[in-house]
Amino acid sequence: MTPIEDHPLRYTLANELHARPFPSLEAPCGAIYLAIKRPEDAAERDRDADRAHLTQLLDRYGAPHPQPGATHWFGEVGKFKLKWEQHTEFVTYTMFMPTLEDRPFDPKAFETFPADWLANAPGVRITSALIRVEADPGADEIVTRVEDWFVPESVAVSTVLDGAATVAGDFRIDAAGHMRLAIFVADITGERRIGRIVQRLCEIETYKSMSMLGLARVRDMGPRLGELDTILSGLMSAMTKGDTGAEDTLRELLATSAELESLLAQSSFRFGATGAYEAIVNQRIEVLREERFNGRQTFAEFMMRRFDPAMRTVKASERRLQNMAERATRAGDLLRTQVDVERSSQNQKLLESMDKRADLQLRLQKTVEGLSVVAISYYAVNLVLYMAQPAAYALGLSKLLLAAGVTPLVVLAVWWMVRRIREKMG
Repeated sequence: MTPIEDHPLRYTLANELHARPFPSLEAPCGAIYLAIKRPEDAAERDRDADRAHLTQLLDRYGAPHPQPGATHWFGEVGKFKLKWEQHTEFVTYTMFMPTLEDRPFDPKAFETFPADWLANAPGVRITSALIRVEADPGADEIVTRVEDWFVPESVAVSTVLDGAATVAGDFRIDAAGHMRLAIFVADITGERRIGRIVQRLCEIETYKSMSMLGLARVRDMGPRLGELDTILSGLMSAMTKGDTGAEDTLRELLATSAELESLLAQSSFRFGATGAYEAIVNQRIEVLREERFNGRQTFAEFMMRRFDPAMRTVKASERRLQNMAERATRAGDLLRTQVDVERSSQNQKLLESMDKRADLQLRLQKTVEGLSVVAISYYAVNLVLYMAQPAAYALGLSKLLLAAGVTPLVVLAVWWMVRRIREKMG
């Protein structure tokens, strides 16, 4: 076979598709889930700080370190298994326990993550969950446990993956600060499928929480958006009625437009991320292939009633902000056109005024030139008379007769000289 050079990233990209396998779990078992995110600028955070924090935890259990630049790690930490993943805005820790605690959703289970290690996290908790995986005890017992463990008004229960398991959760934070998720597994369900179910539920909870950050952003800027909308409407009304000067209105409009563009720039990443996270939530629920359990609402129905309205609010606010920015831009263009027309009219009047002044100046110049010819001619005639006086006496000509003959010639010569000078200077 003829050798061919591989692309430098060929193996890296191919292996990325297999880098985060689902865990293999056997019921009964439990899982502790934690997602950490920096409060601000999470996408531009120091990724090495995430790995350093993971390394600190691994050192507590004497576990091997991740590879430099790793974005995921899976291995044993003491009697547990840990799965760590680094994402665009957050990192997740999932600790898998081979046995269940006696007390369901006992908050002491979370102590697997040391308190001082949690306090030194390079970020804050975006969500955490206690996950309980049990063998299917039968429909009646599942109903009893669900009613005992979850808040009835918000609990969602469904059979997933063609009867492989029944999942339940109420998406509420309990007194210890954790979400609760329960999985009741059928006898025929394999270990890998159990792992996939746990992973999907963790992803649904995480991406749901990340999506809701968009709603928080919208609520924060909502009052200011309302103020800017009122200001923009007032400026457009003033522009239509002509109550204020166009240039003053344009300055106010440009300031409003700049603030809208700033809000749009600051929120564009969050709006885009919210849409992406929402799509992941819906896709993860869809792949569970839910079926209704005992007349209870499914996860998809819970999201439709509680989650989807929040996402529609975010999308509506994004469209509103974009529309306001576009309105401000269009109004600014119209107002600039109006200002340009007014300035053109002013310039036209100025040019007309300048033409009139130039015409007056030309007339004045011609008058001055005429007077100059007379004045110069007067002095020139006197000079000629002085020079020609001796010759006039010799010829018997009087001074008056000499002046009468010389004056026209001198005036004509002076006029011709002034005209030549003006032509050369023009």
